[in-house]
Amino acid sequence: MTGSTAQDDPTFVIVGASLAGAKAAETLRDEGFTGRVVLVGEEPEPPYERPPLSKGYLLGSDERTAAFVHDRAWYDKQNIELRTGVRAEAIDPGEHTVTLAGGERLAYDKLLLTTGSVVRTLPVPGADLAGVHYLRRIEHSDTLRGVLVEGARVVVIGGGWIGLEVAAAARTHGATVTLVEIDTLPLRRVLGDEVAQAFADLHAAHGVDLRLGTGVREIVGEGGRVASVTLDDGSSVPADAVVVGVGITPAVELAQAAGLDVDDGVVVDAALRTSDPDIYAAGDVANADNPLLGKHIRVEHWQNALDGGPAAARSMLGHDVVYDRVPYFFTDQYDLGMEYTGHAEPGGYDRVVFRGDVASGEYIAFWLADGRVLAGMNVNVWDVAEDIGRIVRSGARVDPARLADPAVPLADL
Repeated sequence: MTGSTAQDDPTFVIVGASLAGAKAAETLRDEGFTGRVVLVGEEPEPPYERPPLSKGYLLGSDERTAAFVHDRAWYDKQNIELRTGVRAEAIDPGEHTVTLAGGERLAYDKLLLTTGSVVRTLPVPGADLAGVHYLRRIEHSDTLRGVLVEGARVVVIGGGWIGLEVAAAARTHGATVTLVEIDTLPLRRVLGDEVAQAFADLHAAHGVDLRLGTGVREIVGEGGRVASVTLDDGSSVPADAVVVGVGITPAVELAQAAGLDVDDGVVVDAALRTSDPDIYAAGDVANADNPLLGKHIRVEHWQNALDGGPAAARSMLGHDVVYDRVPYFFTDQYDLGMEYTGHAEPGGYDRVVFRGDVASGEYIAFWLADGRVLAGMNVNVWDVAEDIGRIVRSGARVDPARLADPAVPLADL
């Protein structure tokens, strides 16, 4: 066993060399923690941010290195033990140890889980053929850069954020793209009919063949490689490559086996503590009590990892932490840039108010319940996300007419 539990030289172990994990380690040092910090990651790469994988790097506008949180030398300088390419296989909360692949045991005083999520696979015949791709890790993006090329026939399965961003990148590179979405509109479960239609129109205008309201029956191969995709409606779509984006699931196996409370993620309180007082969780894997929203919520976006890792680190250090950030995410597709601030569940709002003209491509959409703004999405309208966040956080009732009026500054609401 390695590590120390001495009070004057504590060991903090972080399992998950992700953005949340890297920012937690960084924050521990920034806050003056002088004990041992071990950051364990299953992937061979140092921690990186995921947005470039479906945005700048996939589009070819960013270098690969731009995705990394820090280079390896930074971890050495900060005296952070970065253990990449190593899988954590078990946690023993009673013994305060983490067992790594190969049998090594790390002793910890405090443990942080930032294990993130894993992609959902497509359970249909032919899903294991060569030419079927997923996008979750940086090596997936490496591969797709050579697949989404001019003239390629690409079928994207899933009309969520990843599916739409991959479709946009493929079209930008000159590929022919068919998007298959089992719902009636892409993003309908996230944005509702009113706003989801705008994304369907955007992709249709850029030449994407939208196959909506149908799923995939089979991926058909020739010689062990993808040749076409058969849809539930009986139609067949020729394909040189298939990209599956049907969601992710939190990587809770370690936590579950250790006996921690798990429910759509590792359940944590507002200080990001799990059911074990010495184990914390942050990022995609954490189902956190958000006092602002008055419920537990698991957020699968970059900003949550960026903010949650440092919050967990401060909580591990004994600071009084209340993690009540307003959820935030963004997307870039073609000439559309969007920021979404807040949280509006399907069926949880009673109206959508638009500020600006959707057809113009520059507008803000607000989701309201009982006159209160739950969330706002600014499309090609900039420097307003903070004001939207303040409106959401205030919980104040607003006049929908003033909300819709571009002449009324958001700060006045």
